[in-house]
This record gives sequence, C-alpha cells and structure tokens, in this order.
Amino acid sequence: MKRVAFYTLGCKVNRYDTEAMIAQFEEAGYQIVDFEQQAAIYIINTCTVTKQGASKSRKITRRAKRRNPDALVAVVGCYPQVDPEQVLEIAEVDLVVGTKGRSKILEFVEQAINSKDQLNFVQEMNEGEDFEEAPIQNFTERTRATIKIQEGCNQFCSYCIIPYARGSLRSRELEDVMAEVERLAKHGFKEVVLTGIHLGEYGADKENLDLVKLIKELLPITGLERIRLSSIEGTEVSQELIQLIAEADKLCRHLHLPLQSGSDKILTAMNRPYQVTDFKEMVARIRAQVPEIAITTDVIVGFPGESEADFEETYQLMKKLKFSDAHIFKYSKREGTPAASFEEQVHSKVKKKRSKKLRGLTAELALNYQQQFIDQRLKVLLEESPDYKTGLLTGLTDNYLRVFVDGTDDLAGQLVEVKLKEKEGRLIGSLE
Repeated sequence: MKRVAFYTLGCKVNRYDTEAMIAQFEEAGYQIVDFEQQAAIYIINTCTVTKQGASKSRKITRRAKRRNPDALVAVVGCYPQVDPEQVLEIAEVDLVVGTKGRSKILEFVEQAINSKDQLNFVQEMNEGEDFEEAPIQNFTERTRATIKIQEGCNQFCSYCIIPYARGSLRSRELEDVMAEVERLAKHGFKEVVLTGIHLGEYGADKENLDLVKLIKELLPITGLERIRLSSIEGTEVSQELIQLIAEADKLCRHLHLPLQSGSDKILTAMNRPYQVTDFKEMVARIRAQVPEIAITTDVIVGFPGESEADFEETYQLMKKLKFSDAHIFKYSKREGTPAASFEEQVHSKVKKKRSKKLRGLTAELALNYQQQFIDQRLKVLLEESPDYKTGLLTGLTDNYLRVFVDGTDDLAGQLVEVKLKEKEGRLIGSLE
C-alpha cells in the first residue's frame, strides 16, 4: 500500500482543501501517514498570503525530498497558482497544481508517478466559473468540521494576493452544502464551521441565495448542535444575520470581523470597504442585540505610510471596542499587490514594536472578556484529544472561550454544561 503524507500551510480554507484531497487518496486505498514519516508521496498545500508563507512552502518541499529522495513531491494551492514558474525552479518538485484542479489531485499524482519530467497542471482563473466540488466524507477529528461553502474574492484589498490566487467569487450550491453537513452530522460531528475566502458574499453569484438562507436551511439538521461562522466582513453582517444569532441557539455567538486598521487614512490605502465610524456602528448594532457575543478581529501593523498617530488610533480603537481576541499581523510586502510598490514602507523594527504592543493589549482584552463569565454555566463542546500540557479535556463554548474540564474520556466529543471558574488565567469548567 502506497503511503502519502500531507502538509498544510495557511487558512481554514486550505485545511478544508487538504481534507478533501486526503479523502480521494483514502478512497483509492492509499495509506495516509504523518508528514514526519517516510512516504512515497508528499503533498504540500501552500500559502502565499505573505512572503514568509511562500518561503516556508519552499522549505517544507525540500524537507520532504530529504526525508525520502525517491518520493514524489507535489506542491499545490495558492503559491503555485500565483507563481508556477518559481515553484518549478525548485529541483525537488515533481508536480505542481494550483487552486484549480485539486479535485483531480489523485489523477495528477498517478500521472506524475509515471513521468520522468516535472508536470505543471496550474490552470488560469477565468470569470464565471463554478465552485469546484470536492466533498469530504470524514475528518480526522470528530468534534467539529470545517465546511468550505465559498471560493474566491472580488474585493482586491491593496495588500492581498488572494484574489489573484483564488480567482473570482464562486458559491457552492446550497444542496451540496446541506448534503455534506447532513452526512457529517450522521458521523457524529456536533459543530460545523462555515468558511470561505469571502464568506459574507456567499450566494452573491446565485439567484435567491445568501448566507442567512443557507444557515436557516442547516439549523433543522438532526444531530447538528452548532453552526459557527469563520471570518466575515463587518459590512456584510446584515440585520437579519444579527437577529438570527440572537434567536437561534445553534448559531454560535461569535463573529470574526477583520478590522485591519483603526486609521481612516490607512483603511483607504488598503482599499477596505468601510471607515472607522462604519465599523464602530456595526459592532454597536451587533452588541445591542447579542450583548455577550465574542467579537474577534484581524489587525495589520506597519502598513506602508502608517505613522505613530495612525498606529495610536488603531490601539485606542481596539481598546474601545473591547475585542475578545485578535490576530495581529506585521505587514508583509507581497509582490504582485499594489501595496508592494507604495512609498513609506515601515521599518521592520517599528512593525515588531507595534505588533508587541497590540499583542499585549489583546491578551488584556481577552482576559477581561473571559472574566465576565466566571460563575456562569455555559455549554462546552469537548474535543476528542485531551490538552497535551494538562491532560484535561478541553473545548470551546459557543462564544469561543477555551475551557478545561476534568472529565472522563467518555465525554470526549460531547456537548456538556459546566460552571466556569478561573485558575492561573485558564477557564476551568466544573461538571457539578
């Protein structure tokens, strides 16, 4: 039996795409092994959002070939889609596939096995294409499943390579999403995470379809306990969606709304579709209807032209909006995007200093948010694998709080109600 190993860099969408590729090989009788083990085939699903992502993709590719010089190494995803020639220059690469065609990865690999030459299956992105269907039959974990419902982006933020790597907006058919969620619920998954490159635009390329309609169709599915949304633009959070979060027990009280900057000047340079006032008003509307909701965010520091005053505006806005958590990214110059040629590039030392300051604020905000729930009873979806540091079962509440529970193994994968306590900065859930 041939052994195949996968390595995934980047976002939740990439992780879904890897699971879909794994399903093809499992069905064909291949043995899936850990990437650190010796395999006959190594498949690296790459990221190219940052220059560092592309660099790491190259390092992982070379590591695979060192582990087994006779192995076939395939590089797939965003990096080869944006720059296939650069990937083909890596001597260790045998097969290149972009963000299109991964539904045929097994076929491409078997062609490459019988070829003495590098094979390049990167296809151009064309307008009006359909969503490439590659359903997943199962996941390696049975607690929650990430479901990709949308592909591509038409927004073209000035710093972002993704529209060039993923193409234009394509939405998955409602019936296909429902069929996959129903199948996973029957296999014991309690939670699904709906994800996409531009999630809030789901259905914009279809007639009479949007994210709210999809969620309403998923809510009655038997066995499904939770629906969680991944990152969504604040401008696309409709009043109907807010009301649904407030009223539907299955829809998690958690929204990840990318802010990126608290400076109107920088937001304009980024080509973001809102200004600071718009963002603040959206957060206020959401919290007015769902007071305990977790609102997490993304922020980029050191974007070209960001002054100390611009950064301070971001810091103060994050403090005022009281995010429950945040991902802080140092701006990475990405060739092929407009921002790469902008003047006033910020020095790396300045970006590092600003990033450290925002990370400190984020830790403070996260602690303040979780302390609101001490002595409350909340439901936690316990994960199958215990926390490796503490040995305790761990899981998430619907509002994205990480909770540790001293329970027996038979509770793994179950939704349990606990009373929250705090110990050494951690939330501890008591089953009593």
